[in-house]
Amino acid sequence: MVRGFLAHTAVTPEHLGAVLHEEPGFAMGIAARGLFSLMLGRREMVSVARDAHRDAVAALAHGGATTREQLWVCALGAWLQDDPRGAVDCMEQAMRLNPADTLSAKVSHAIRFILGDNLGMRRSLERVLDAHEEHPLRGYLLGCLSFAQEETGSYRQAEATGLEGLSLVGDDAWGMHAVAHVYDMTHDPAKGIALIDSHKTAWNHCNNFRYHVWWHKALLHLDQGESDLVLSLYDTRIRQDKTDDYRDFSNASSLLLRLELEGVHVGDRWEELADLAEARADDGCLTFADLHYMLALAGDKRHDAANRMIARVAEKAHLPGHTTHVMGDPGLAAAEGLAAFGEARYDTAFKKLSAAQPKFQVIGGSHAQRDVFERVTIDAGLRAGHLDQVEALLLKRRDLRKGASDTFSDTRLSAIGKLRNINHATAAQ
Repeated sequence: MVRGFLAHTAVTPEHLGAVLHEEPGFAMGIAARGLFSLMLGRREMVSVARDAHRDAVAALAHGGATTREQLWVCALGAWLQDDPRGAVDCMEQAMRLNPADTLSAKVSHAIRFILGDNLGMRRSLERVLDAHEEHPLRGYLLGCLSFAQEETGSYRQAEATGLEGLSLVGDDAWGMHAVAHVYDMTHDPAKGIALIDSHKTAWNHCNNFRYHVWWHKALLHLDQGESDLVLSLYDTRIRQDKTDDYRDFSNASSLLLRLELEGVHVGDRWEELADLAEARADDGCLTFADLHYMLALAGDKRHDAANRMIARVAEKAHLPGHTTHVMGDPGLAAAEGLAAFGEARYDTAFKKLSAAQPKFQVIGGSHAQRDVFERVTIDAGLRAGHLDQVEALLLKRRDLRKGASDTFSDTRLSAIGKLRNINHATAAQ
């Protein structure tokens, strides 16, 4: 079960089921079922997690549980109280008890990823790295560290760490994808495509994470201007299974919008996503998911549904708890901005999105995933004529990439130059 979870294998739930079949009173295993359910970001899985917490607490009452088991149940209880940072604290306590506890390290990493806590991810892993020096699971820990290094801007270090991890455990999809992130952020699409193509054993065993790997490949091809190939990957790989898992959904909706921003006609592909978005519009489990649902509603011009989602976000934004706090800021302004963009109200879209932009990090996910919101913000500003502010955002975006300028940045900076020349010529007449 541990190796399956670390490698994102499709059979991990079966392994966990086998553990609980053999030891039905194993509180940590029961808590794992609840924690993994919450990671799915689906409203109906919250009740599954609550049942797991109830059963785990009952198992603890029988006595004999280790401190580690108790801390896993503590983590589940905290997250169910909308305190994911409290859940992280419980995992970190488990790691202090045993720094070689790779499973607790991975769960802490996963929750921090959902929180957008890139600095915390890195510190957490660096604290237990020495304990994994001769560890059989060291490669998986290096894969997590590679991702944390990439998300904190240490691109060359992340590349070396991720490749070292892959040399130790060839099925580490997360580590392989961390290196793909490096090549995306440093504008080296050919190297990223070659990495993915040459390490299929790292990800073709995966659960739906393999769709995310295909998404990364599509991004790299898009950066090379190969839009026909991107659409083919979308149809045959990324949306091979038309699930409403928010992770699969975010792959699809963000890719379609990136294509449209580059002037590519995506046909009726928005319709399928918008149907799912309407059905999920009241989930409210993750702002990251909500904003991707909004991309689909805006993309398919479902303005009434978009406005209903905004009303729901506004209504719940002031409730106590981490999720609703992020929903209120930056979630509400970002949702309003995306809806305005879908209605071609670009000035309003830019004002709302640029107000939310400094806090995009806290919605969770990666730089690559959040970049779709950066791109919409920039294009809204361009279309509204806010050239100086857009240029500042583009330069900030390039700074994050340590000076690397991708096709998106190059084309937008070129457009700003052309628009300024037109404005100067008009003013001189």
